[in-house]
Amino acid sequence: MPVDHIRYDILVQKALREMVRGVLTETVKNGLPGDHHFFITFDTTAEGVQLSSRLRAQYPEEMTIVLQHQYRGLKVSDEQFEVGLSFGGVPERLVVPLEAIKVFADPSVQFTLQFETLAETPDEAVDESQSKTDKQPSGKRRAPQRQEPGPTGVPASPQPAAAAEEPSGGGKPGDKGGAEVVRLDRFRKK
Repeated sequence: MPVDHIRYDILVQKALREMVRGVLTETVKNGLPGDHHFFITFDTTAEGVQLSSRLRAQYPEEMTIVLQHQYRGLKVSDEQFEVGLSFGGVPERLVVPLEAIKVFADPSVQFTLQFETLAETPDEAVDESQSKTDKQPSGKRRAPQRQEPGPTGVPASPQPAAAAEEPSGGGKPGDKGGAEVVRLDRFRKK
C-alpha cells in the first residue's frame, strides 16, 4: 500500500478549518445573514480552550454552543475565536482554538462539517516479518481517531450548551432533512 507522504488528510482538515475561520470572520464584519446560525461542538479538554470552571465541570469532554441571536463580542484570530454567551442567565466568555472544533454546522442550510481528531503517534519499528499490508512507515505520523457518527450517519448532536441562545423550534445538525456530513475519510484511499 502506498504511503501518503503529503498527508492529504491533514491538508484537507486545515483547509476546512480555515473555511470555518473565514465564515466566523465574515460574521464578525457583517453579522449573520438571513436565517444562518451555527452549532459549534468543541473539545473542552483541548489545549487553549478557556471557559469557566463551572462550565468545565458541566461539560468535561465536549460542549456544543449556538451562535444565533444572543451572542456578543465575537472575535476571530488566525488560531481561535472568542465569544460571549449566557448559560442559565450567567454571562460567560469562551475562547476556542480552531483545532478544538469537532463539528461545525449551519442547520439553516443543512450544512455540517465533522472534524477528525489527529493525534501524534510515537515512532514505530517495522518488523521485517510483517506482510506488506501490515507494515507501518516509521517516523512521526498523525493517526486519525474518528468520532463515531450517530445512527443516521450524521454526527450525534449533543444538546447545545447554549440552548438559551436558540429560539424554540430551531433545527439541530442531527435533524432529518438531508444534511450532508463531509467526512475527511471520504478523501482517503482505503
